[in-house]
Amino acid sequence: MRAWHVHRNGEPGEVMRLEEADLPVPGEGQVLLKVRAAGVNFPDALLCRGQYQITPPLPFTPGVEICGETEDGRRVIATPALPHGGFAEYALADAAALLPAPQALDDAEAAALHIGYQTGWFGLHRRARLTAGETLLVHAAAGGVGSAAVQLGKAAGATVIGVVGGAEKAEVARRLGCDLVVDRRTDDIVGAVKEATGGRGADVVYDPVGGDAYAKSAKCVAFEGRILVVGFASGAVPTPALNHALVKNYSIVGLHWGLYNTKDPRAVLECHDHLTQLAAKGAIKPLISERVPLDGAAQAVQRVADGTTTGRVAVLPALTEGAAA
Repeated sequence: MRAWHVHRNGEPGEVMRLEEADLPVPGEGQVLLKVRAAGVNFPDALLCRGQYQITPPLPFTPGVEICGETEDGRRVIATPALPHGGFAEYALADAAALLPAPQALDDAEAAALHIGYQTGWFGLHRRARLTAGETLLVHAAAGGVGSAAVQLGKAAGATVIGVVGGAEKAEVARRLGCDLVVDRRTDDIVGAVKEATGGRGADVVYDPVGGDAYAKSAKCVAFEGRILVVGFASGAVPTPALNHALVKNYSIVGLHWGLYNTKDPRAVLECHDHLTQLAAKGAIKPLISERVPLDGAAQAVQRVADGTTTGRVAVLPALTEGAAA
């Protein structure tokens, strides 16, 4: 089979190599899956750089979420078992963690339903307790993680304010359903949020960016608001001023979705049921901005790392070169 391998840590476009490899052999409790589609995530770039919380032994194949096919023909969603990740023609996954792919979604959309939407659902509902009528502020609203949060926020009955960088991403955020879009390059985020909420601020802030985004969030979060810390795509980990949280009476809430797979796997299954129902009703639909062949995986991961993509990029091993869409 063909698989991308990382032999040394560095930037994805420099260290990923497409090579011929033997089929991976399933260990105890694992299954071999034919990869139908693999979603490209920011953690794939962190894996290449050696900066992710999991550090698989070199060489490894990145690709942390897939829609795959079992030997008996079932279409499933899975988190591949590293070092045999999803940017390959075949991957390994834990049999107990396989999820049925929703019929309402194609392969690329099904792959993208997993990490981003699970993170969004757990963050908004389990951690931040978002309720209908509240205001949700989403940073990087046109990206893979942010776009999922926007759709889930609208499905929950919230008013959604999306923060993006640039006019193109602003248009994507509007199409996703944001009630207000703020361009961080040209607009005053704090002023726009306060104006839109009558001075109250955002009840829930969904922050996968960190750095300056977090600093702005703390200035426009509402009384009894919740700042949801999802990640640090900016590369800057903020240092919260806890006295500020005390004086303004807001909560700083962390989310590491991967822990639920071991701490509360039943909750992951229940979440998938909710997401499948929302997809069937058309309330959520992953935004797939690009579908690229396996040959294009390294550059796709690099573009996600550079922050130049919108929605989710999907790698389809069966797609032929030149047929990307």
